[in-house]
Amino acid sequence: MLVPAKTKYRKAQKGGKKILGVAANGNSLKFGSFGLKAIEPSKLNSKQIESARKVITRYMKRAGKLWIMVFPHTPVTKKPAEVRMGSGKGNVEYYIAKIKPGRVIFEIDGIDQTSAETALQKASAKLPFKSKIVTHI
Repeated sequence: MLVPAKTKYRKAQKGGKKILGVAANGNSLKFGSFGLKAIEPSKLNSKQIESARKVITRYMKRAGKLWIMVFPHTPVTKKPAEVRMGSGKGNVEYYIAKIKPGRVIFEIDGIDQTSAETALQKASAKLPFKSKIVTHI
């Protein structure tokens, strides 16, 4: 799974309830011919990225190349069940990537259009937000 090797601070604040605005960076294809672009804001877990990556690579059958264009940097903490109030912040459970609308999540190249679109559709079913397939052609 995707986890940062080293962080400046172990725990982070949530940073507001909503993810505002649209993606200024990473909103167009850079490497591949086909991509999966987010339509709505969401938080993407490292497990969700990994499950979508597995679906794409299995469908591509080692043909072509896949780029993951997001990385989960933000730690999410959780306290154990049935613990009393106080006594500090919980331990880090997993890492997330904050996704703004318009952000490209995956890019594919080296396979034909129909198989690329079906692979990205299967991957979008694993993600917690609406997404669309974009092409460079």
